[in-house]
Amino acid sequence: MSIVRRSQYGGYMSLAESPAPGNRTTENRAFQHGTTEHGTAAAAGVVADSSQRHSLPANHLIDTVLPVRPALVDRGSAARMEPGMVEELLRSGAARAVVLSGRQALVSGNSLVLLDAAELAEHLQGTPYAPEHLIYLGSALAGSDLAAGTELILFVLPEQFEVHAEEFEAHVAGIPASAQWAGFRDVAARLNSTDTALFIEASAIANWHATHTHCPRCGAATQAEAGGWVRRCPADGSEHFPRTDPAIIVTVVGPDDRLLLGGGGPLDAKNYSTLAGFVEPGESLEQAVIREIGEEVGIRVTASQYLGSQSWPFPASLMLGFTATTSDTEARPDGVEVTRARWFSRSELHEAVLSGEIVISSRLSIARSLIEHWYGGVIQDRPEETE
Repeated sequence: MSIVRRSQYGGYMSLAESPAPGNRTTENRAFQHGTTEHGTAAAAGVVADSSQRHSLPANHLIDTVLPVRPALVDRGSAARMEPGMVEELLRSGAARAVVLSGRQALVSGNSLVLLDAAELAEHLQGTPYAPEHLIYLGSALAGSDLAAGTELILFVLPEQFEVHAEEFEAHVAGIPASAQWAGFRDVAARLNSTDTALFIEASAIANWHATHTHCPRCGAATQAEAGGWVRRCPADGSEHFPRTDPAIIVTVVGPDDRLLLGGGGPLDAKNYSTLAGFVEPGESLEQAVIREIGEEVGIRVTASQYLGSQSWPFPASLMLGFTATTSDTEARPDGVEVTRARWFSRSELHEAVLSGEIVISSRLSIARSLIEHWYGGVIQDRPEETE
């Protein structure tokens, strides 16, 4: 079950930054590639004996991981359980609205458009654009790009209103003249971290509501509760919660420290990236790495190391980044999910990208972060490919 089966939703994105070159210790590089006694056993999912378990200090943490982004919004899991909390926030007049229709949000320039939630709700009432859902997104935390404590409500519209239509511009304050509807991939490169977090959270919860309208037990239509984070079946009383589909995404490193990248589609296509696939029921993440790499390119993984994750909720995925080692040197693409596979040394990859011979994942993607983690620094794009 490969990740490319969901390619209709777009690439899997990330805001993980590229690691600075030269920041890996010898021990960390060895652990990353599964060459230490302790690292090989742990990464392969094998229970080490007592001598292996004590070869490193207790609770030893490896620092060769993708950067961890702090939360910028307090989602208020306790507060949203209070009945009517969203309506109360609207009455307070202090909440701001994020507006979503389909897979697009209302944006202006480099920012999400945040409107007065109470005013917007009043104006949309009784119109074809009245929101299908009002969902509590949370309150801004200190360190975000909003004033700490700013309350945020998502308006999920059944259809987009015409941004520059007089009926809206004349009555809804705060819609800039430059406002437009845009998908996340259209604006991700220029949004600040807070707007990015809000867009992703809003898309994830809106997607869940759109695809889970009925009870899986009895088929009755469910009702939203808990600020939009629970759907309850009125027929059997069962509660249903948002779901996320885990997927592994992997850099495969050969015995000569070369990196394996692959791609789908035409054999002469230039795009190359890391390999990925969905975790199946009953699998561990490490087992999924072994299975997916074996299925897609016929490579036997000998060890794997978790590096970091990134949500890509379009519609509902969580990308779990790994690096893996193999003693194999020949890749055999399955011809369905992966049609091309190629090994690269660091110099070969840099030259191929810079010359335009190949194109690798965008700098926003976790795939790019994983590739640059192996590379040891930033890979310069060909000038016309630079975002």
